[in-house]
Amino acid sequence: MEAIDLIVRGRKVILPGAPDAAPASIHVQHGRVSAIAAASQDLPAGVPVFDAGDLVLMPGIVDPHVHINEPGRVDWEGFSTATRAAAAGGVTTLVEMPLNSIPATTSAEGFRAKLAATAGKLNVDVGFWGGVVPGNTAELRPMWEAGVFGFKCFLVPSGVAEFPHVTEKDLRAAMPVLAELGAPLLVHAELPGPIEKAEKAASGSKAAATRYATWLASRPAEAETEAIALALQLAREFNVHIHIVHLSAAEAAPLLAAAWANGTKFSVETCPHYLTFAAEGIPDGATEFKCAPPMRDKDNREKLWAALGDGLIDFIATDHSPCPPEMKCRETGDFLKAWGGIASLQLELPAVWTLAQQRGYSVQRVAEWLCLRPARLAGLGKQKGTIAVGCDADFVVWNPEGKFRVQPSELYQRHKLTPYAGMEMRGVVAATFLRGRKIFERPVTSQDTPVAANEFATAPIGHVLKRGSR
Repeated sequence: MEAIDLIVRGRKVILPGAPDAAPASIHVQHGRVSAIAAASQDLPAGVPVFDAGDLVLMPGIVDPHVHINEPGRVDWEGFSTATRAAAAGGVTTLVEMPLNSIPATTSAEGFRAKLAATAGKLNVDVGFWGGVVPGNTAELRPMWEAGVFGFKCFLVPSGVAEFPHVTEKDLRAAMPVLAELGAPLLVHAELPGPIEKAEKAASGSKAAATRYATWLASRPAEAETEAIALALQLAREFNVHIHIVHLSAAEAAPLLAAAWANGTKFSVETCPHYLTFAAEGIPDGATEFKCAPPMRDKDNREKLWAALGDGLIDFIATDHSPCPPEMKCRETGDFLKAWGGIASLQLELPAVWTLAQQRGYSVQRVAEWLCLRPARLAGLGKQKGTIAVGCDADFVVWNPEGKFRVQPSELYQRHKLTPYAGMEMRGVVAATFLRGRKIFERPVTSQDTPVAANEFATAPIGHVLKRGSR
C-alpha cells in the first residue's frame, strides 16, 4: 500500500449522511481523502497526525459568491488578501464572480486575464464564473470550454460600466446556448421597474439620504419578486438551471415553493448579513450596512431563516463585495451615494453559526449550507464540500463554543470596514487544511490541539479550479 501522508482525526467529525458528529480518522494521500477509519484504530508508525480532539472537524467551506476584483481594482481587494481572509475563516474554495475586475470575465480573453492575475497569490482554491452581458452570446461557449463553472447576469445596473445589465431580450438570446452547454445561470434578481417607481415616489419627499429607511424604500421587495418570477419562467421555458443569488426578500418564498412543485431547475442562496441584521437596528449614516438588495426588517429575516430551514433556500454565500472605505461615504453617511457591498469572508462561519445555534440548528445543517450544497452548484460535489474518499482533503477545525468579539484590525481582507465590528460571535476557527496541508491555525481553548498563533503557510498553495479538471 502507498504510504499515508497525514491523518486528521477527532471526536466530532462531520461525515456525509451521518446524523451526528462522530469520532473518525481521516487518512490523506496526495491531497485527497484515501480512507475514513475509526478514531480508535491504531495509528501507522511515522505518519503525521493532527488531533482535533473535541473540536468540530468539518469539510472546508465553499463560497461560490465572492468579488475579488483583481485585475483592475486591486485597491478594492485582491487574490492575496481575499484568500488569506478565506483561509482564516475556514473557507477553502472560492468561486469568483465575473465583476468587478477590469476586464470583466465576459469573454475568453477576459478569463485569461483573470487567470494570469492569480499567479502566486492563492492561499485557497479558486474557480470562476463567466458573465452574461448584452451582446456576448458568442463568448459563452469559449468561456465554458476554457473552464468557467457557469455564468452570472444582472437584471439591474451592476454599478460598474464593464458589466452592463441584461434585459429579457438579452436573456432569450443567451438561454439556448446555456441550455446546450448545460451551464447554470446565476441571476442578480432585481428588476429596474419597481426601483424606478419607488425612486419616483420618493423624488418629491424630504427623505434624508442618511437614513437607512431611505435606501430600503428605494429597493422594494417587488423588484426581487418580479425578477425571480421572470427568471423562473425562463428556466422552465429553456430548461436551464437558474440560481438566484443573495435572496433578501422573503416574499419570494411562495414563488420558490411553486417552482419546486412544478419541477423547475433552480436553486437559491442567501447571505449571512440578511440572516444577521435587520433594518430596525441599522443606525442613520451607517453606510457600512449598505448592500443591494438591502437588509430588510426583523420579520423578513426570520422568514428567511424559516425558508432556509425548510429547504426553499439551498445554501448561504457571503457575496463578499469590498471597496475602498471612502467609497462607503462614511463621513457623509449618504446611503444613496455609498457603494453597496459587505465584505465578510473571514466571518462567514461564526456569523452563520451564532444565529443558527440560537434557532436550534445543528452543526450538520451548517455544513450543508456552507459546504455541501455550494459545492454542488459549481459542479464540485465530487471534489469539494464533503469529507469522503476521493475528495480533496479540505478541512476546517473549529470550536463551536468559542466566543470572540469582532475586531476589524484582526480581519485579513484588504479594507477593515465592516458592519460586524464589535459583535460577539460564537465559532472560532482553529485550523484550516487545503488538500491535506495546514494553511492556517490559531490557538483555541482545547488541551488536545496546542497550536501556534495566527500562522499561515509560508507560501500560497491554492490552485486555480476549472470545470472538468482537478
